Amino acid sequence: MKKIGLITSVVITLFIISMNLASAQDWSQFRGANRDSKVEGFKAPSTWPAEIKPEWKITVGTGDATPSLAGNKIYLHTRQGDQEVVLCLDSKSGKEIWKDQYPCMAVTGAATTHPGPRSTPVVTGGKVITLGVSAILSCYDAGSGKLLWRRDNPSGAVPHFFTGLSPLVVDNLCIVHLGTKDNGEILALDLNTGKDKWKWTGEGPAYASPSLMKVDNKKHLVFITEKNLLAIDLADGKLVWQIATPLQQRFFNSASPYIDGNIIYYTGQGTGTKAVKVEKTGNSYTPAELWSNPELGTKWNTPVLKNGYLYGFSDQKRIFCMNAATGKTVWIDNVVNSDFSTMTDCGSILLGLASTGNLIVIKPEPSAYSEVVKYKVAETPVYAFPVVTGSNIYVKDAETLMLYKLK
Repeated sequence: MKKIGLITSVVITLFIISMNLASAQDWSQFRGANRDSKVEGFKAPSTWPAEIKPEWKITVGTGDATPSLAGNKIYLHTRQGDQEVVLCLDSKSGKEIWKDQYPCMAVTGAATTHPGPRSTPVVTGGKVITLGVSAILSCYDAGSGKLLWRRDNPSGAVPHFFTGLSPLVVDNLCIVHLGTKDNGEILALDLNTGKDKWKWTGEGPAYASPSLMKVDNKKHLVFITEKNLLAIDLADGKLVWQIATPLQQRFFNSASPYIDGNIIYYTGQGTGTKAVKVEKTGNSYTPAELWSNPELGTKWNTPVLKNGYLYGFSDQKRIFCMNAATGKTVWIDNVVNSDFSTMTDCGSILLGLASTGNLIVIKPEPSAYSEVVKYKVAETPVYAFPVVTGSNIYVKDAETLMLYKLK
């Protein structure tokens, strides 16, 4: 009987632990755990405070890359002096656990105001993968910080505004799109060794990041490149389909596609927003346009899908709501925010974070724009997502990382 009681006690304890762990989700890669800007387990306060102040604030270096959270550790990729720095911090205290750094070429030209990394680290399988502004790809042991492999870029081939894509890891493969204008390569690298598994060569990378799409149990990698929306077969690196996404005026493809089952929503500045549905016919896959809204698009941010509606920041710097089934504009708020903004689905509310440092709490209501509260969370520009877990919100601004707690 004692043994049965002990076993029962252990099982209950493990269940409670697992429930606690599941209540707050990791933010382990670009746009969150599932690359859809959704947060599970967010704890909204019963009464929103009039203002919030950081629990702590630490200087970590310049950069636009969103931190990645895994368990009780938070990982950052920044620039300090002439070095790119990878940091592992204790998520509760902000204290440094490990640090690595390496020399990196300076950002020049039109992108000099953004000298640090823009690519969100990926934390998976006990490893951390980072991609620097000059396309230096590194893989670390997440616990110790030991460098496992690195892929340098001796030619210095980068897009016009340097590297902006965040890596994707699928089935033990690290997926990146590297290169320069009109000359790029999508690579699948073995996560353990960094060696090539396959390569697709063609047009250069844009400033958007890839996602995984499953159609009829087939895994496709969906990219926005400098000229096209396209799908690559994960198994062999072959092109599956592509749709032209010509640039409008002097703009560049910078908003990542949003994938919902076999439907893709994609947008860009001056190009509006479109939806396509990918279906299998025989042995081929075909994307068919569902709708196009030429009047409402975004510049840098990807809208989020919530209860059949798309919410985001328009290329006119205004928060909008669009019907995801028809593409019709439902409403556009008249307040001007910023085009460098992010939108995160936290369940009962949406969190918009503008580069101005304003954190905007919104009710996801298609009937009309409904703002709950707005907080000033940074005095210097913010180009990263807020990392939300439980009642904690991490904000990375120009050079610092802050932790806010909603009590």
